[in-house]
Amino acid sequence: MSLIEQAAQRLEQLRNAGIDVADLGTRQRSGEPAARRAPPEELLRELEARAGSDAKPAVSPEPAAEKRESRHVSVDLVKLAKAGVITPDAPRSQLADEFRVIKRPLLANALGKSAIRVERGNMIMVTSAFPGEGKTFTAANLAMSIAMEFDSRVLLVDGDVANPALLPLLGLRESKGLMDVLVNPGIELADVLLRTNVERLSVLPAGKQHRRATEVLSSEAMARLIDELATRYPDRIVLWDAPPLLPTTESRVLAGYMGQIVVVVEADRTTHHALKSALTLLEDCPVVMTMLNKARRTDVGSYYGYYGNNPDAG
Repeated sequence: MSLIEQAAQRLEQLRNAGIDVADLGTRQRSGEPAARRAPPEELLRELEARAGSDAKPAVSPEPAAEKRESRHVSVDLVKLAKAGVITPDAPRSQLADEFRVIKRPLLANALGKSAIRVERGNMIMVTSAFPGEGKTFTAANLAMSIAMEFDSRVLLVDGDVANPALLPLLGLRESKGLMDVLVNPGIELADVLLRTNVERLSVLPAGKQHRRATEVLSSEAMARLIDELATRYPDRIVLWDAPPLLPTTESRVLAGYMGQIVVVVEADRTTHHALKSALTLLEDCPVVMTMLNKARRTDVGSYYGYYGNNPDAG
């Protein structure tokens, strides 16, 4: 077989493979002057080079994946204020000052500004020994206070998957959330995150209840989600309203993912024995703080956590 025949055969093979050889083909048209035609040996070398590792099939690029955006919702700030939760436009108050005091060490640990580095310090769980001690009320106020920071954003997660209370408190409708992401691979985090009208505050609802919630929260899917939440944004604080510790098992599982835990203690109700039992369950967490709720007086001279019509939330 002559060099010309070899080149013609190789040219046809490359065309069939989807490699763009149109410019080579035109160079060999019989109508072109001989001086402009590539010699057969040169054309064959160029064809082999075109078929090498740098060659790319002449195919159209795949369309970019559609970007999923979180849904925007409006928190009922009037309802929140009536329930005793601080809001961005509220005047300075004793409650706001108290939560400023509470959040400062939490933020220092979360943002690596404390003396000792806290692993996953931006993952903060709010819980209590028993229901009704004010953990949801505390989580909402703490989230609002953190959202008022200039250098941090906060994701408020309803982790009380068996008895979710955050959405009603915020004046939001029931929505898909955490559990739906964990049990349904077709649902992504962006599909269920709620961006709110409070700047720098987003909400992740609890989602659909599941009869094996503890096992779901212990799954590999949950571990991957925790990593995503903890590391995607360096300035994001992930604040969890978790179930009470003693009557549930879900909160004990969640505690294993956290860097910091705030245990809400109701004054004149939570016994020393109950608190000690609850704290025993949290011994592996790097930072555990207790917060006295509904106390008669505080260092700043006011009631602590009792400022409206919903003092027992959570």
